[in-house]
Parts: sequence; structure tokens; C-alpha cells
Amino acid sequence: MTSKLKQALMSYMAGNMTCKAVTNVITDYLEGALPFWDWVRFHMHLGMCFGCRNYLRQMKQTIKTLEKLPSEPMPPAIRDELLKRFKDWKR
Repeated sequence: MTSKLKQALMSYMAGNMTCKAVTNVITDYLEGALPFWDWVRFHMHLGMCFGCRNYLRQMKQTIKTLEKLPSEPMPPAIRDELLKRFKDWKR
């Protein structure tokens, strides 16, 4: 099988899902709400695209990190101090 034919076949099988389309449906995927054929196309794209696999890993890591945050709100004094430090932060 030639490289061009293989690329065309993989593109067809992946339903021509673009990286932008992956970013648009990634939340549905992570929540288990992606329709079956979109799920298949999503996985086919991931199999071919390192950037989107990396993006998915980053999203999963972000979710894990956010789940570790306390559920109670931040005390006002700490919030004010953080805002002050970021305001004064120079690049």
C-alpha cells in the first residue's frame, strides 16, 4: 500500500475529523456523551495526531488537578493577597 493511499484511507476512516473538531468535542468525550460514530472518529484521529493526544492528556491532567482543590471558597484575605501579587508581577 502506498503512503498516499494509506493516508487517504486513514483520513476516510477517521471521517476527516480535524484537530479543531477534536477540541470542540473533547468535553463531550471526557464526559462520556460523545455519540458512537463521533467517538470512533475521535479515536481514529487520536491514533494519527500526536498533538491531539497530547491535548487530551493535558485536559485529563487539568481535571485531576482541579478535583484536588478544596470545595470551600478561598478566604477573602488570601484572595486579596493573590490578586495584589499577580497585579504587581512583572514579566
